[in-house]
Amino acid sequence: MNTPEPFKIKMVERLNVLTKVERKKKLTDKGYNVFKLRSRDVFIDLLTDSGTTAMSDEQWGAMFETEQAYAGSNSYYKVKEAVSDIFGFDKFVMVHQGRAAENILFSQLVSEGDFVPNNMHFDTTKGNVLHKGGTPVDLVIDDAYNTGKEVDFKGNMDIDKLRKFIDEKGSEKIPVIMLTVTNNTAGGQPVSMENIRKVKEIAKEHKIPFFLDACRFAENAYFIKKRERGYMDTSISEIVKEMFSYAEGFTFSAKKDGMSNIGGMIGLRDEKLHQRCTELGIIIEGYPTYGGMACRELAAIAKGLYESTRVEYLEYRIGQVEYLAGLLREAGVPLVEPPGGHAVFIDARRFLPHIPPEQFPAQALTAELYIDFGVRGVELGTCAFGETDENGNVIPAPFDNMRLAIPRRVYTLNHLKYVAESVIALYERRDDISGLERTYSPEILGHFMSEFKPV
Repeated sequence: MNTPEPFKIKMVERLNVLTKVERKKKLTDKGYNVFKLRSRDVFIDLLTDSGTTAMSDEQWGAMFETEQAYAGSNSYYKVKEAVSDIFGFDKFVMVHQGRAAENILFSQLVSEGDFVPNNMHFDTTKGNVLHKGGTPVDLVIDDAYNTGKEVDFKGNMDIDKLRKFIDEKGSEKIPVIMLTVTNNTAGGQPVSMENIRKVKEIAKEHKIPFFLDACRFAENAYFIKKRERGYMDTSISEIVKEMFSYAEGFTFSAKKDGMSNIGGMIGLRDEKLHQRCTELGIIIEGYPTYGGMACRELAAIAKGLYESTRVEYLEYRIGQVEYLAGLLREAGVPLVEPPGGHAVFIDARRFLPHIPPEQFPAQALTAELYIDFGVRGVELGTCAFGETDENGNVIPAPFDNMRLAIPRRVYTLNHLKYVAESVIALYERRDDISGLERTYSPEILGHFMSEFKPV
């Protein structure tokens, strides 16, 4: 039995349906990059779960009620109360989204020649480390690269790899150890509490600050409750508190488990680092009590943080992902298993084995899904995470996945059934799908602006 939505619908938004001919022309004009499409030209939009949440009546009410002030708005103090209550942090810096938090934090911590280990960096985290002259290093467990293997906590950091890396590079060249929860790059895979604790112990032993990339902290806490021994009877709030108790700080995009359409923050324990980040934040994001946003957005975040930790919401949320994955799995579509917290990841290399990684199979699949059915996913593979050598040749990423990220409280199961039927129809004619040649790509975070043409 599917978990019913723990809410009822109060407002609807009309969707626009283009013809296949119209969709193909629009995507061709945009260089086969779905990021460049207008949202009104998309039927079902699974590009991202970031900033696409349908907010609650309580959030909208709080947005109307709050005062708008350059300094000292009451909405800031509502966020402060929520951050202390949920995360156990008293010091934080508000920013307009997660990548701004990464930019400010790494500007203070990362220097040329430094290394930043993570279970797996997501795109903006990797981009911000590179931008500061550092080297992002992924030390996830080997099982994460086996997309078909069922592992409860496939997002875990490999503890032996971490120890070896610190021994090789020296702790003085490692300004911070990051752990992304859930591990988006690996398929939205959770990290166990035991793994968080062990990474903390290693960081403490070597006197290296330990930070969480906490965008989907509530979903990670739900998986700990469901899968990790000793946590079945523990509340989500208690699990979250323990997760964050091991960290010296965190970066956070409120556009995910903050249930807001904009916003983010850096949580910190160190007073001096907090002061430096606050001062830089004033230059980049504005005064600390608004952090680059209208005060009403902070009011939505304060409410959303509590809403994301309600177990009935998380059961519905994860249940939608499992529903879509189940329909695809039954039809034989190759997935990243088990399904993660916010999205279904389709293994494009197994879906399209005739397309080599150098021809971007996940991008080709993403393009075909939009052209045929109006569904927008996103490539997370060789375009997003691959490299190029000195001769301009493509060096493939370890995987080529198409992510179908499910916005929070937006689509019904009937929408997801349509998505499943669309993907299955493509799978049945997969031999007809051809690869793509990349014609343009910026050096950092190139997948947002890359352009392609059919091979």
